[in-house]
Amino acid sequence: MTIKTAVLNGVYQIEIARPEKKNALTGEMYAQMAEALTAATADAAVRSVLITGQPGIFTSGNDIEDFMKRGAQPVAESPAFQFMKAMIACDKPVVAAVTGAAIGIGTTLLLHCDLVYVSDEARLAMPFVTLGLVPEFGSSLLVSQLMGPRKAAEKVLLGEPFNGEEAVNCGIANAVLPAGEVLNHARRVAERFNGLPPAAIRHTKKLLRRANADEVMAAIAAENEVFASRLSSPEAKEAFSAFFQKRKPDFSQFS
Repeated sequence: MTIKTAVLNGVYQIEIARPEKKNALTGEMYAQMAEALTAATADAAVRSVLITGQPGIFTSGNDIEDFMKRGAQPVAESPAFQFMKAMIACDKPVVAAVTGAAIGIGTTLLLHCDLVYVSDEARLAMPFVTLGLVPEFGSSLLVSQLMGPRKAAEKVLLGEPFNGEEAVNCGIANAVLPAGEVLNHARRVAERFNGLPPAAIRHTKKLLRRANADEVMAAIAAENEVFASRLSSPEAKEAFSAFFQKRKPDFSQFS
């Protein structure tokens, strides 16, 4: 099993559990997480959701081999989109516990969580451009809003990684903790919602996100359109070929 779920003391925990592949996400794993989020949203006994990975690794992003095997499909029908759709639709607080690497969608999904706790070993990165692609799921908007346009260009255009402290400073994360304390701390925070009025929490979460909800959905739609065309682009084909051949991609031929 690559996605583990459990409900304990009002917290629906979703654990990415594929350490042998650095928690790389397959289509099946996205589908499992989407189902888990939908179940958590519908279960009145659940007061919050906790998303975590394994010690030393949150997720390395998409499993490229699985991604390529699934072939071309409309972005809005992809398992990853269904997962993010469920994330955005979840009206309960979503807490993330991040240790180690959070690459690609591993960082993107944090932008849609309500509370994020990272380890002092965390390494976040959004290497979309290096794969010949573009940002996804509203990250082109949200990263710029959080970091400002200069830092956003550094992290998205250049794909430069950043640590937990920088994630806190720019507003992606709430706090940095020692790696061994992150999950327990995040769980304690998630359990605090057991003592708060659930309807008030749901309404307040909606109000907190209301200010730029339309902008986020518009950004996602715009990203989807470009992302779909980029998947079959020569640049993306070169990037993926280089990945499988374990070499540096050569973009000198493109203009």
